[in-house]
Amino acid sequence: MEQRAAGERTIRWGIAGPGRMAQNFVKDFVHVDGAEAYAVGSRNLERAQAFASTFGLPQAFGSYQELCASPDIDVVYISTPHPQHKAIALEAIRNGKGVLVEKAFATTLAGAQEVVDAAREAKVFAMEAMWTRFQPVVQALHQVVDEGRLGTILGVQGDLYAQRDFNPDDRLFAKELGGGALLDLGVYVLHFAQDFLGTPASMTVDGTLYPNGVDAQAGMVLRYETGALATLAVSLQAAGPGRIVVMGDQGWAEVKPRFHHPDRVVLHRKGVTPRTLALSPLGIGYSHEIEEVTRCIQQGRTESEIVPLDHTLAVMAQLEQALNAVGVKHTDQPLG
Repeated sequence: MEQRAAGERTIRWGIAGPGRMAQNFVKDFVHVDGAEAYAVGSRNLERAQAFASTFGLPQAFGSYQELCASPDIDVVYISTPHPQHKAIALEAIRNGKGVLVEKAFATTLAGAQEVVDAAREAKVFAMEAMWTRFQPVVQALHQVVDEGRLGTILGVQGDLYAQRDFNPDDRLFAKELGGGALLDLGVYVLHFAQDFLGTPASMTVDGTLYPNGVDAQAGMVLRYETGALATLAVSLQAAGPGRIVVMGDQGWAEVKPRFHHPDRVVLHRKGVTPRTLALSPLGIGYSHEIEEVTRCIQQGRTESEIVPLDHTLAVMAQLEQALNAVGVKHTDQPLG
């Protein structure tokens, strides 16, 4: 592989899993300097070859092991179903590759911890692909909060409802594939609360299940040592706005639906006319996390300050507690 001066070389990416998420993800490379989607891997070589042909990737592999062993890539983006994340990430790390792992990072806290420990020991980059944190609107809201314009932050209130017709054969509802509302939707609301409030002191959860034992809905109340509260809800059964509000003692900010991929936030401050901040993402919105990972690897950094691994572990612990509360237990799968 051609090497340029430190901090300037092109970072070549491998894509693990040529599904819908990856198809959207690769479209944003055109917006990022120094990053190239170079290879794709799948357990089905024909699927990998079709993906590579469609998106102009030079390499296609019929196994994740071959992808992770390729000497031509620097980092692996993992967008397979949740239970496969841990094994692929560990394989990439063993081969000295950085990893960007789609949310949820794993299906168990133990699995997530294993990946984090391996990445830290190998001194390679690792990050959860929580794209919401990188959206320009969310970054602008952080600046508002950091400047104290909302006062002391005392609460986060939000929901992510995404009504779908129940189909036990669909990945979204299949337990063996990590289906259910919490891993797919709960990860967003919990990450948002973690981002603005930190790790909770306690959490209470209630929810409902589908006939096959997968979580359909969940409501969560998180309490923090500061006295702040987060009230969060997710559902695959009901339709809902998908908005989130950050509340302080001097005002509040409403991130307009859908908050996980927003382009507007409305600031409400005491004695001040409400103000709307409108900021569109570049491309589909994956470009911002691609840029962060690329820059970190070019600079020799192993973690992102925007999505630190300790935040990923904290959220994974909350997800596991919530799943236990509603009676769902997932497992991480071996590399197939």
